[in-house]
Amino acid sequence: MKGRVVAMFNKILIANRGEIAVRIIRTCREMGIETVAVYSEADKEALHVMLADQAVCIGTAKSKDSYLNIQNIITATVLTGATAIHPGFGFLSENSSFARMCEDCNITFIGPKADTIDLLGNKSTARETMKKAGVPVIPGSDGNVASALDAMTIAEKIGYPVMIKACSGGGGKGMRAVYRPEDMEKAFNSAKAEAKAGFGDDTLYMEKLIINPKHIEFQILADALGNVVHLGERDCSVQRRNQKLMEESPSPVMTEELRKKMGNAAVKAAKASGYCNAGTIEFLLDSDGNYYFMEMNTRIQVEHPITEMVTGIDMVSQQIKIAAGEELSYRQEDIKFQGHAIECRINAEDPKRGFIPSPGRVDNLLLPGGYGIRVDSAIYPGYTIPPHYDSMLAKIIAYGSSREEALRRMRRALVEMVIDGINTNAEFQYELLEQSEVISGTYNTGLIEGMM
Repeated sequence: MKGRVVAMFNKILIANRGEIAVRIIRTCREMGIETVAVYSEADKEALHVMLADQAVCIGTAKSKDSYLNIQNIITATVLTGATAIHPGFGFLSENSSFARMCEDCNITFIGPKADTIDLLGNKSTARETMKKAGVPVIPGSDGNVASALDAMTIAEKIGYPVMIKACSGGGGKGMRAVYRPEDMEKAFNSAKAEAKAGFGDDTLYMEKLIINPKHIEFQILADALGNVVHLGERDCSVQRRNQKLMEESPSPVMTEELRKKMGNAAVKAAKASGYCNAGTIEFLLDSDGNYYFMEMNTRIQVEHPITEMVTGIDMVSQQIKIAAGEELSYRQEDIKFQGHAIECRINAEDPKRGFIPSPGRVDNLLLPGGYGIRVDSAIYPGYTIPPHYDSMLAKIIAYGSSREEALRRMRRALVEMVIDGINTNAEFQYELLEQSEVISGTYNTGLIEGMM
């Protein structure tokens, strides 16, 4: 397949902060594209502000006044002459209103169309779309669940335990596991209130709760001409409160036959939704090898570097090229998987005190390096981590020719790293790598709960 060459963007505004903004700036520079950083008053000394060609302050420290302020971001784009916006992950990356406003202002949104985000952003609607496309879904409600009483009726039909989920959810919010009928009303009302507060949408749906599954996701790339490929899987089963902590690619339990089946299902899911750009299909894999569609993320993922390491494909570069109208330059048979990659998320938090956030000044810093180690970060000595945003400081990615080599390399990197002045979860990450289930690759989403 020959890539169709089109006019590339001259300048891209990055509607994000932290390491993902730095990551995007680096690829843009390699592509000869100028960048515009936006920042809040709290981020005036942030690394992404220093690295971009231009920088515009868009509001005060609160996210709603800056990184979630659509009007200010669009204004900054127009004033700086940028013709495209890369939203990164989090903040406005899956906000269809933002994507639609970009379209209305003749600004290219580097991601899927607003209508696609609407379709897939509502978890209940996405589920129905996948069912019609023949992609396996977890048994559950047909559409939204209106009341706790309705939820109890459905739960009796599919069997306990069940999981109540926010239709517009993400990041583990608006989710409640229910093991007994007498717990349903409290869990339903709690999930509804949290969904309303977190997403402005309190509609819920329900699924059968699969106990301690593997969380497997497939990375896809799709162009505007309908070409879709998958870039293999990532095992994201090491989670705390539905938040990922460590990921690896390939999954240690994956077989070639299962990868082919799940990869084909991921491609089918992307085509069924008319998807264009980079996206991720998330599945749950049970102990019997059955897999079920869970959701689709319409953005670049935090854990994308491990896919880059095993495929040699720059995901951000592909996003930009697809958004510019280029045809995919890969067929499925062109995608080769080599070696093994593991990512550990280093967060500013104190595991010994219930993982409470630990913002503050980085007094001394030594990030690990050496053969096979990549670090995506936006911190530097003397940088003060603001308390207003996500606590992730860095992503350490270890690559090896085998899983065992990647594990050894990651342990070495964690020991080597020094971040003085704040608390981090680095020691906890090292303890995770010493768990027998992680060493054997048999861990599931219940791993951390079993450790605590």
